[in-house]
Amino acid sequence: MTDGMRRLAEDLVEYAGRIARLELAPNTQGNLSARDPASGLVVITPHDYAYEQMTPDDVVIVDLTGKTVAGRRETSHETAVHLTVYRERADVHAIVHAEPIYVNVFGVLGRPIPPVVVSQLLAVGGETPVMPFMPSGSEAFGVEMLRRMGDRNAVVWAQHGCLTIGFDLESAFRCTVALEGGAKIAYLASVLGTPNALTMADLVSAVA
Repeated sequence: MTDGMRRLAEDLVEYAGRIARLELAPNTQGNLSARDPASGLVVITPHDYAYEQMTPDDVVIVDLTGKTVAGRRETSHETAVHLTVYRERADVHAIVHAEPIYVNVFGVLGRPIPPVVVSQLLAVGGETPVMPFMPSGSEAFGVEMLRRMGDRNAVVWAQHGCLTIGFDLESAFRCTVALEGGAKIAYLASVLGTPNALTMADLVSAVA
């Protein structure tokens, strides 16, 4: 493992731990990955392995075809989805798939998550669409997911959490946190009434 890939693996383990500590991915659910811009190689969390125990040596390195370049563990079963995103989106260098509770509430209802607070709107880029439930370990899933995601930075997987993207792990992580926070607020607000959704135009008019 080169020094650059080692640092990327260390960052991946750090953010996996942060996701776990915030209870956004219970047990061994979810997965994270990051792409090295220089080599094009991808570091990804292994399948069914506790984030609290994970070290950089547990991370798997694959190329964009899915071939394992380094790593002793089985790669995530959703590696094909991550690689599809990287092949189709040159601007994306990090992905987080998590299972936040309030995001899942919307997912089991099949309802898009409205952007109800500014941080959520800025992170996601608008309403978060829902990907209908289907097996999530294939390139076909990734292609359809990207179609539904459009220009957003997040998408809900029905009955299966969410996936967020970013230029780096920090931005993908922040998007996950903001999305779950917005989903929680939207849910709680719906108990009292109908939440008011924000648009990018609202932000522009507020600044003008």
